[in-house]
Amino acid sequence: MERTKVIDLLKREDYGAEVNVKGWVRTRRGSKAVNFIALNDGSTIKNVQVVVDVEKIDDEILKDITTGACINVNGILTKSQGAEQSVEIQATAIEIYGPAGSDYPLQKKGHSMEFLREHANIRMRSNTFGAVFRIRHNMAIAIHKYFHEHGFYYWNSPLITASDCEGAGQMFQVTTLDMKNPPLTEDGKIDYSQDFFGSMTNLTVSGQLEGELAATALGAIYTFGPTFRAENSNTPRHLAEFWMIEPEIAFINLKELMDLEEDFIKYCVKWALDNCKDDLQFLNNMIDKSLISRLEGVLKDDFVRLPYTEGIKILEEAIKNGKKFEFPVYWGCDLASEHERFLVEEHFKKPVIMIDYPKEIKAFYMKQNEDGKTVQGTDVLFPSIGEIIGGSVREESYKKLTDRMKELDMELDGYEWYLETRKWGSCPHAGFGLGFERLVLFVTGMQNIRDVIPFPRTPKNAQF
Repeated sequence: MERTKVIDLLKREDYGAEVNVKGWVRTRRGSKAVNFIALNDGSTIKNVQVVVDVEKIDDEILKDITTGACINVNGILTKSQGAEQSVEIQATAIEIYGPAGSDYPLQKKGHSMEFLREHANIRMRSNTFGAVFRIRHNMAIAIHKYFHEHGFYYWNSPLITASDCEGAGQMFQVTTLDMKNPPLTEDGKIDYSQDFFGSMTNLTVSGQLEGELAATALGAIYTFGPTFRAENSNTPRHLAEFWMIEPEIAFINLKELMDLEEDFIKYCVKWALDNCKDDLQFLNNMIDKSLISRLEGVLKDDFVRLPYTEGIKILEEAIKNGKKFEFPVYWGCDLASEHERFLVEEHFKKPVIMIDYPKEIKAFYMKQNEDGKTVQGTDVLFPSIGEIIGGSVREESYKKLTDRMKELDMELDGYEWYLETRKWGSCPHAGFGLGFERLVLFVTGMQNIRDVIPFPRTPKNAQF
């Protein structure tokens, strides 16, 4: 008999039909005469109830139907007597694919997020993580759909690179050399000319630089792939391996970039509200009571466009009126999450796009304003998250770009390929980066970024 997914079975009304479902047992309860099995196959947050006449199913099979067991059920589709769903299955035959045993970790009780992280190999079977990862899938679909509909081309930047987009120096090295006994140059340094790629290489922190090259040929592209940072940070907002969406667009200015950022993220949020209703409702009930209203609020309001200097004045005024921050506020400081969230959640009560940052706290590639002090950077700030998008107009002037790199003591030799685009048909262009996990974090209402990626990579943790 052909299998029916639970999500499809719950929509059927052809009572009396023979059906087949397969899945994992959430719970089993009942009496000596009749048992009720809650079965889930991952296609929906909802379970289907399987009603079992104990006399019709072998005792040896029944004893193995415990929480976590994987079973195959044939039965008759009937109208449910319960209020939570319209249909149920009267079982005629049950096959055990895989018993779970008494040591199955996800028993019917509350589990802490830390406990579930320790069992990341099966945590996706829990209701919470099933919902999170179905939403994560939907966000990926929305991203590809948005850019395709808007004329962008999907671009694959390399994961192994010899350059550092951010200039932070916190990168994972890629090498085939024996680091216990590496080849050395005459001056005693490691001779990377003998390495696999012939030079020192690392895992990328961003696909932006290669994306800029593509934008100067295809007009509008986006990357969507894994990136890596060897930052020794254990905060709820940082991972060592994470996914980034990075569009790059030729011939747009600062206003057009901000319009794109706002339109894109609203599209993703609306997609979640339209396509993930059951999962969002579950997370709203179980994780964050204000989740759905917060998502709807993003769609309702225009984002505030706020110059950095004005934002600093607002924060300084708040301090005068008694607001206390852990980190200091002054013109030239790199705003902390607490500052960003104050502007979004308390002052404006809506998302904010902050622009025109001091050049000293931003990356070398950002276009400089005429004042010589600020750059055309854009950070989209969201409630509960802080910065969710970072972008900028890119500096298209060869001289200004190389002068800035020299100011930062960057070695130009490794960036010739990038700088040549400023000599050979340079054009105005801009782009941004959205941390995929931060988007999923916002949309799901989860509190720790480790809980929105299947297998988190953090300092001292590469398990699973």
